[in-house]
Amino acid sequence: MRWEGVDEDLARMVSETKLDQARERRKVREAFKDVQLNIDHYLFKANHTGLRTKESYEVNARGIEIFSKSWLPENSSIKALVCFCHKYGDTCTFFFEGVAMKLASCGYGVFAMDYPGFGLSEGLHGYIPNFDCLVDDVVEHFSKIKENPEYDGLPSFVFGESMGGAVALKVHLKQPDSWDGAILVAPMCKISENIIPPWPVKQFLIGMAKLLPEKKIIPIKDLGELAYRDRKKLEQISYNVLRYKGKTRLRTGLELVKATREIEQRLEEVCLPLLILHGEFDSITDPSGSKGLYEKASCTDKKLCLYEDSYHALMEGEPDEIISQVLDDIFSWLDNQVNRVRR
Repeated sequence: MRWEGVDEDLARMVSETKLDQARERRKVREAFKDVQLNIDHYLFKANHTGLRTKESYEVNARGIEIFSKSWLPENSSIKALVCFCHKYGDTCTFFFEGVAMKLASCGYGVFAMDYPGFGLSEGLHGYIPNFDCLVDDVVEHFSKIKENPEYDGLPSFVFGESMGGAVALKVHLKQPDSWDGAILVAPMCKISENIIPPWPVKQFLIGMAKLLPEKKIIPIKDLGELAYRDRKKLEQISYNVLRYKGKTRLRTGLELVKATREIEQRLEEVCLPLLILHGEFDSITDPSGSKGLYEKASCTDKKLCLYEDSYHALMEGEPDEIISQVLDDIFSWLDNQVNRVRR
C-alpha cells in the first residue's frame, strides 16, 4: 500500500502489521494519526479552534479495555451532549473526527467510543460474539458520561451511523426515557439483499458459526465500492488504517442479521424524536428500512431525509456539496431540538 506523503518505512510497518489485537492497532494508529487528519477531505478542511479533546482507556464491567474520545468547546458552555455510535469495521478516530470537531465548535459536547474488537478497544478485530453485549457496553459508557454532575440537566442525543444506527436504536430500546432524540445516518434497520449470501449458503454458514465463530468466511462485496460515490474519497479509505478489512467473521455476520431482524420487529416501540438520513442508492443498508422506521415509530416528532443518487457513506463518501447538506440537516435539527427541550 502506498500513501501520498508517507515514507516507505512507515508505509511498510502499517501494511505489514496484523491488526487482530488491540496492541497492534494502537501501535499503527499512533504512528499514522498525524497523516490521517491532514488528508485532503471535506471533513478536515475547516480550521476548528477553541476545542478541548481527550482520549481515554477504561476497563468496563465486562473487563474489556475500551477506548473513548471526547470533543468539547473550550471557551463556551455546552448546550447538549451528542453520543456517537460508529459503523461496522470502523473507529471513532478517523472521518468522525471531522464531524465531531464541527459539532464541538458549534457548542456541543461530543463523545464516542470504539466497540470491543474495533478501533483501539480490546478484542479480536471485527469480532462480535454477541450484539446485545456490545450494546450493553455502549449503554454503560454513555450512561457514565451523562451521570457526570458537570453535564447535569443538559439534553442528550444518540447519534448512529450504519451499524451504529442499529446500536443507537437498541440503546434507546433499553433506555426508552433516557434520550432527547436520535440522529440515524443510513441506519442498519434492514441489510440490503445485495450483500446477504443466498439462502443455501446462509444456512451452511449458520451451521459453521457454531464450530468456527471467529473464522473469516462470509463472502462479501467490497463495501468501500458500495458505500462511496465520490471516487477520490473512495481512495482515501486506505488512510483509515484501523478499518476492518476482509471477509466477515461468522459469528459477527449472524449477530448483525439477528440484530436487524429484532429491530425490524420493534420499530413501533421507537418513541423518541428522530432524524433519519439515507441515500436513495444505498446498497448496504436498505433505504426501505429507514422508510419503515419513519412510518412505524410511535413518536410524532420525526423527520426523514432522503438524498437522491447518494450511496451509503453520506458523511464521508459523497461529493462535498452533499456532505455539506447532510451536516447542515443534522445541525439544523439538533439546534431545533435543543431549543425545544429548553422551552
